Amino acid sequence: MALEYEEIVRSGLPRQVADRIRTAILDGRLKVDERLPTEEELAQRFGISRPTVREALKVLAAQNLIRARRGPAGGTFVCRPDPETVGRTLTDAATLLVGVGTFSVEEIVSARIETEAICCRLAAQHRSDEDLRQLAAEIARQGDTALSDEEFCASDVRFHRALATASGNGPLRLMMYAVIESFVPVTNLLIYADHERRRTVDGHTHVLEAVSARDGDRAARAMRDHLHDMRASLDQALARRASRSAAALSKGISE
Repeated sequence: MALEYEEIVRSGLPRQVADRIRTAILDGRLKVDERLPTEEELAQRFGISRPTVREALKVLAAQNLIRARRGPAGGTFVCRPDPETVGRTLTDAATLLVGVGTFSVEEIVSARIETEAICCRLAAQHRSDEDLRQLAAEIARQGDTALSDEEFCASDVRFHRALATASGNGPLRLMMYAVIESFVPVTNLLIYADHERRRTVDGHTHVLEAVSARDGDRAARAMRDHLHDMRASLDQALARRASRSAAALSKGISE
């Protein structure tokens, strides 16, 4: 087992041990399906207690990096990293950064425009009939006026996720997890009024028509137009929000 067992700092031991093993998995020193030493062996090599090792292994299992197998040939084995699991990790990190204001609205919109234009071009080349059905199903769902704001936003996320899947490019799809799952909701929740919904549906429809026709350039233009239109709506929503806040502040001061 190609893993270093030098003494580790005594604070946050489970996380440190998990990080050591995780790093060894990600850089290839621990191979997929390789069996880890027993809890007792790991405890001895790291110079820590078995309960601490057990907590570290729970962290890795929660990240789907290891799995336990019972029986005579059982033990703890390295898992092959799953793209969806890695994508969720990226999404959690990106969502946190968005939540604390690390990225400006301009950065978020620019990132969406550039990355989703690439998705559109590739989707026009590689999309399947099933991809088209999924995109069309979300557009149809978005046309339902009975949808709540949250349901509409969730459908919008699924539409853009399906578009990334239709690209047929694994690394791009992984990267788009963070862009779609983190950036789409933060803008959509500000522009959910009925007329904005209709503009969203129209934009999605133009993208789908171009992807269906296998016209990558037109699909990319349609996506850029859609996102630029969304940015204009977002600017208006932010301006209205700022105006309401200013009015409320002014009223509070006058009272």
